[in-house]
Amino acid sequence: MQINEAELQKFILEAGLVSRADLSAAQKKAEAEKQKLGSMLLSEGKISETDLKRMEAFALGIPFVNLSDQKIDLAVLSLIPEPIARNYNIIAYQKKGDNLEVAMLDVEDMAVIEFIKKRSGFKILPRLTDTASIRAALVKYRESLQAEFGDIIQKESATLAPEAKDEGEKSAAELKEMADDLPVVKIVDSLIFHAILQNASDIHIEPGEKELTVRYRIDGLLHDAMVLDKKAAAGITARVKVLSNLKLDEKRLPQDGRFKIEQNGEKVSFRVSTLPTFFGEKTVIRILKETGSGFSLETLGFHGEALERIHESLRQKTGIVLATGPTGSGKTTTLYTMLDILNKPEVNISTVEDPIEYQMPRVNQTQVKPEIGLTFANGLRSLLRQDPDILMVGEIRDGETAGLAINAALTGHLVLSTIHTNSAAGAIPRLIDMGVEPFLIVSTVKTIIAQRLVRRLTATKTKYFLSAAEIKNLSRISDLERMLGMLKKEKLIGAKDTWEKVPFYKAVPNDESGDGYSNRIGIHEVMRVTPTIREMILKGVSQDDIEMEAKKEDMMTMLEDGVFQAVLGTTTLEEVFRVVSE
Repeated sequence: MQINEAELQKFILEAGLVSRADLSAAQKKAEAEKQKLGSMLLSEGKISETDLKRMEAFALGIPFVNLSDQKIDLAVLSLIPEPIARNYNIIAYQKKGDNLEVAMLDVEDMAVIEFIKKRSGFKILPRLTDTASIRAALVKYRESLQAEFGDIIQKESATLAPEAKDEGEKSAAELKEMADDLPVVKIVDSLIFHAILQNASDIHIEPGEKELTVRYRIDGLLHDAMVLDKKAAAGITARVKVLSNLKLDEKRLPQDGRFKIEQNGEKVSFRVSTLPTFFGEKTVIRILKETGSGFSLETLGFHGEALERIHESLRQKTGIVLATGPTGSGKTTTLYTMLDILNKPEVNISTVEDPIEYQMPRVNQTQVKPEIGLTFANGLRSLLRQDPDILMVGEIRDGETAGLAINAALTGHLVLSTIHTNSAAGAIPRLIDMGVEPFLIVSTVKTIIAQRLVRRLTATKTKYFLSAAEIKNLSRISDLERMLGMLKKEKLIGAKDTWEKVPFYKAVPNDESGDGYSNRIGIHEVMRVTPTIREMILKGVSQDDIEMEAKKEDMMTMLEDGVFQAVLGTTTLEEVFRVVSE
């Protein structure tokens, strides 16, 4: 099923959607760049996607469908699993006898049509649609499953028998029996599946005086998922403990564990932490999808001078590259992305991590196990005897690990690691506080990356310009003249533009996302340890002075990078201020 370009051109002209001159120019450009006419018209803003798809459908002689307001039966929608629907932009929306009507962005993708045909057993009738329709239908997956799992959880928690005796008096055998009870198993499975579906990074199961609250952390913010009866608490906690191989009858001390599942062909790891509280044990489950592919430094938010600095540091054969930031700021993802760039057949890469968050081919990954003496320091010490070229240390937590990382860099290795500080310059006093001598820092540390994660705006957003009062407020926390120069250098604004003409964007709630945000992107500062900064470190100058010098050497701070992303329309100023001020 292929579109006849001549017919498409004729229909577009007859509909009056594009002028003859614009169409002719777009056609010449499309031929020169070996692109389709429709794609060229769309990229140049000459036609809307909806109008283009309608014309393509007309040229193909098939219907165009709008799914935005269409009610789709869950049984029909589920004939194509959500991950496949999202990856291939295909939605099953109507079934008549042995015929299954599917809405697609690309009806020429015969491979996916054949795959759905074999999977479902139905005759596939492709229909054209637009991106807005696909997004609306993908939301229906979430709404339908949310309702389904919410009902399952509430129903199953209601069937749990009232606790015969106090939770603290139950034996390990009684708790094991409770954990294996079918309603409890269904509740925990549903909570986990629901969290993965919503791209949650953590599940918080919090006991209160009369109820059990479940919250999901999505895009860095906690959201209430559901409230259950308090009597469900003991069984749910026991079930999670069984999955993560923790002691069932130990409720006085915190415990840590982990487990794995496979869902829709994707491996997912879970890191579990239990903590005694006044009303019972609180459980937090960190969700880690075991795939390190699909990332690039650009998609993580790096750009311009910062991106060049990282690539330059990765070309070094020795030295240390540090990623800094608080827990959950994406440091490990940045390290894995750099490892992916370095991962070539001619080098030996070894890591010591806690936990192993992504599995990478041809990388020797070691999991820390402090309970048997395999700490970061001991693991790193052993790795140095494994003839590595590149080492990744999950986190520098103490002086011993820092010293070993320094020694590894001094003896001809490239070392990647993370450290907990608030800024790039803050990593220097942190290392000194751990007992590392300044002369060793300047000999080994090449580049320090500091980062935070901000929520991304969805496609539906509104443009606005700062008022005089807002510009004045912004000037209190940032050098506006310097920032304006950076925006001009990156060609985001015109050479003569002032702050009154710089566009910003606000979130607009929509069907795809309740608050107008979806997923996250990094904002960064990348500091090179230049000869000037080395001298300052040896002299023992303050962190603020080091940062000031780095800015003179064209380092864009996290706040400035956040403003840059806000001007791009990737996020909002409010989101940047929320994250950077934390």
